[in-house]
Amino acid sequence: MSLHSSITDQHPIFLSFYGDDFTGSTDVMEALALNGIPTALFLSPPSPEEIREFRLKNTVSGSERRLSAVGVAGISRSLSPTEMDDYLPPIFEQLSQIDSAFFHYKICSTFDSSPQVGSIGHATDLAYSHFPSDYIPLLVGAPSLNRFCIFGNLFARVDGVTYRLDRHPTMARHPVTPMHESDLRLHLGKQTKRPVQLMDLFTLEVDEATQQAKLNELTKQSGDYLLFDTYNEEHLLAVGRVLWNNRAEHQQLLVGASGTEYAICNYLQQQGLLEKPLPPHSPGKAEPIIVMAGSCSPTTGKQLRWIIQQGFADIRIRSEKLVHSDERDAEIQRVETLALEALGKKQPVAMYTALGSDDPSIATTNERKQTLGLDQTPTSALLAGAQGKILKSLLEKTSVKRVVSAGGDTSGYIAQELGIYALETLMPIAPGVPLCTAHAHDDRFDGLQIAMKGGQNGKIDYFASIVNGNA
Repeated sequence: MSLHSSITDQHPIFLSFYGDDFTGSTDVMEALALNGIPTALFLSPPSPEEIREFRLKNTVSGSERRLSAVGVAGISRSLSPTEMDDYLPPIFEQLSQIDSAFFHYKICSTFDSSPQVGSIGHATDLAYSHFPSDYIPLLVGAPSLNRFCIFGNLFARVDGVTYRLDRHPTMARHPVTPMHESDLRLHLGKQTKRPVQLMDLFTLEVDEATQQAKLNELTKQSGDYLLFDTYNEEHLLAVGRVLWNNRAEHQQLLVGASGTEYAICNYLQQQGLLEKPLPPHSPGKAEPIIVMAGSCSPTTGKQLRWIIQQGFADIRIRSEKLVHSDERDAEIQRVETLALEALGKKQPVAMYTALGSDDPSIATTNERKQTLGLDQTPTSALLAGAQGKILKSLLEKTSVKRVVSAGGDTSGYIAQELGIYALETLMPIAPGVPLCTAHAHDDRFDGLQIAMKGGQNGKIDYFASIVNGNA
């Protein structure tokens, strides 16, 4: 048994969560599973009966196969507040029926959001009506992911350099939600009327009694945010103690990145209430594998170039043809033919729509969309849907058992095409992007080993690590 009975007796499910994008949701699942809490990530809210009957295929979290944590992978990061009003309440309502100690609205550790798209403030307001709490803890820092919150300002480390987020080479120029303000109190203040209090580094480094007095002072008004600074693992442990000792009686609302789970788990392990399992065994090498990339991230572009140099079949999907209904089928067939030829020779395959954010195909595809009058149709929907169909066809025609998808939209469409309804952690590969085991309605894809990578995650050799099944 991993969780102490004093915890499981209070609530059958320790924590439930909703991830505001698909790939980021696996980050929370990994954090919980590797710390001894059996977890599954569902693609739609499961019923209490589904949770009771669900059994894990692996023993990453220990010998227990029943669930202690349940998550739902969502899309709210790409939605407007009006779209959230229709989309989120039914999900929150169903998740509120789960008897859990915590409910976590999981966001990206780079705080991707704006008042117009992916509003964390608006989503939290919607969640609060289903998970009322005396205060709303907000934890964004995650030292293991090189994310640090210092005096309310968010920093991220890339290639050995730490940037304030409004000067971050990617996030400051994000095409949808550019980060122009690193002070999260000011950034979030544009999305909500709720005050944002701060428990800073100085407070986290004093004695527990002083911390508690400061907490009581900062949370006098019900429903305020309490943002936690987090620079190192000691701060994370202190935050975990605060969250555990000041939780609501039922379903304490949490908002933040996966550092939230690490904080609580670290504290419970220190207190002897949670047993951390041994590191999981590698599932071994798998050849060939398929990489399907829809991300335009510079990081993914570098990773693709690297594996192509290492011998992966280089198959560019001509995205400008996928947006044209008369040319789409022919392009899908061309790509499938090339991929099947490579896979038949046991050669791993890299299929992609772009090699980084400056790939000329991006502009060409957007111009083609405009010419065809498709300006209002998201490019991701036109491309990712086709990529999902290609991958499904290849898996049906080959014996490939391990795949990678790069990009949130791409991952979502692939899961939909393959009938995947849940994921569980199989092996950590890079922080936040584990290799997973799929639960699918179709026996052909049930048990598929799949990694769903966010654009910015992983080192340059990430895809090679998937081949070898190790970090």
